[in-house]
Formats: sequence, C-alpha cells, structure tokens
Amino acid sequence: MASKSKKVIITCAVTGAIHTPTMSQYLPLTPQQIAQQAIDAANAGAAILHLHARDPRDGRPSADPDIFGEFLPVIKAATDAVINITSGGSTKMTLEERLAPPLRFKPEMASLNMGSMNFSIHPVASKIKEWKYDWEQAYVEGTEDIIFRNTFRDIRHILKDLGDGCGTRFEFECYDVGHLYNLAHFVDAGLIKPPFFIQTIFGILGGIGPDPRNVTFMRETADRLFGKDYHWSVLGAGRHQMSLLTYAAVMGANVRVGLEDSVYLGRGEMATSNAAQVRKIRGMLEELGYEIATPAEAREMLALKGSEQVAF
Repeated sequence: MASKSKKVIITCAVTGAIHTPTMSQYLPLTPQQIAQQAIDAANAGAAILHLHARDPRDGRPSADPDIFGEFLPVIKAATDAVINITSGGSTKMTLEERLAPPLRFKPEMASLNMGSMNFSIHPVASKIKEWKYDWEQAYVEGTEDIIFRNTFRDIRHILKDLGDGCGTRFEFECYDVGHLYNLAHFVDAGLIKPPFFIQTIFGILGGIGPDPRNVTFMRETADRLFGKDYHWSVLGAGRHQMSLLTYAAVMGANVRVGLEDSVYLGRGEMATSNAAQVRKIRGMLEELGYEIATPAEAREMLALKGSEQVAF
C-alpha cells in the first residue's frame, strides 16, 4: 500500500488553465497576483505550489517562460515551499510550448499527465451570460472537441529531458485507472524510480467520476501496482473538492487544493484566495488528528533535489 505518514502534504494549484476570469474575480492573473497568492498559500500551510502562468493582459493561459520568470524568483525568495511547474500547460498548447518553462527553470517538481484524454469543461459555458474577455467563451466551448494529448512518446520525452536532464521529479497526474497502468509501464521500463508522487484526480469530465468508491478503487489499484513505493495524493474538482479530500485523507492520502481545481470554498461560497482553501483543508485535517508536512519534510518524503538546484 501507499507509503503512510502522519504528515500530510498539502499541494496548492494556484491558477491553472481551466478556469477563466469570468468564473471568479479572485483568480490570480498577473505575475504579481500569482506570486502573492502563492506566497500566502505557502504561509497558510501548502508545502508544494503547483504553478501555471497567465497572460496579464486578459488572463488567458500562457506558456511564455518570461512570464514565469516574473513570479518564480519572487515566490522562491519569500517562501521555502517546493515549486512545481506545470508540464501540462493547457489542452491547446503543443508539447514544445508546455515544456518551455520547466526546461528553462529546472524546478524541483513538475506535473506529468499520464495519458491522453478528453478533458472538457464545455457544459459550464451555457451557465455564463456575459464574459469578461472575448477569448473565454470560445476557449471553454472548444473543450468539447479537443483531446489533451499525452502519448507514450510524449511522456517518455518529458521523463528523459526534464527528469533525467534537469533532475526534476514529478507529480504524476492520473485522471483514470488506465493512467495508473501507463505509469506502471514506465516504472517497469526503468524510466521512473521511486518514491512516486501520484496525484489521482476525480471529477473532470472525461476522467474518472467523483464517487468515493472510485477513490477507493484508484487507491487499491495503485497499491497493487506500486506497493509501498509511492505517496498518494487526491484532487477533487469543483464542488467535490473538500468532501473527497476529507474522505481520502482518512484513507491516508495527501491532498491538493487551489483555484485551479475549484473556485469555491464551500457550497455556494466563492473562495476569495488560494490561502483560504489551504486554511480550510488544513483545519479539517488537524481536527482529524493529522500533522501538516513542512516543505523540508515534503522534500525528504519525495526525494527532491532541493531549491538550491533550480534555475531561478
């Protein structure tokens, strides 16, 4: 079974490429906003900060390394949190675009999606009457007819260039049970060494659903495939965030929150910041008797190279 610890790692995904500015006025868009919300989330208890970039002019997802360069050093200077740069970018970016920021900055961690999939939020478009920016409606509606590409060759390329080449370790994002088997394929091929940090994701249209039984099934499957060689984390999308995380934490999971995953704090209540979500899940975990891992403890658990070896 997954490696167990009384220490729970909280990851905070600060802005992502899913939600658009119309969906939340609190979504950080500029480098300054991303940096401040990331720092506040770390101060609230997040040991890992999962980071995307946005075009500061209109908030659209961006893979421009220069934009990342505006907030990465600021966050590093203000907090000891582990910085995790996306390699997923957005579903509409090429692999070359997605890899440009992590290859330049060589972070301790990067996300790695473990399979191609339909990844859609198009039903949300019908609920929005007025959009803040012109690009948003077409972007959201367009997810109905797009495949998020992560082929075996793509994954191998990321493992070699970013993993072997930069010493970066990964948050393996698994949106369905087949993604766990894809991960096992690369483990069996000797391309991935333990300890693995497996982020199982529930509630994305196109991936496994947010049923607690699915959480149990994904955990049991990972146990069969990886034994004690992995640390398990859970992400519940949208309104399923806090309930699934609490269920999973009781089973021994680490947790991920953030405005990338949900713009709400509770039923009908918008999250005014990433830190608010971190504080809420931290309080819930501590009430259950769990201790929150520090960045140093997370580094030790995940065998990370250390912040002194990044390129920012």
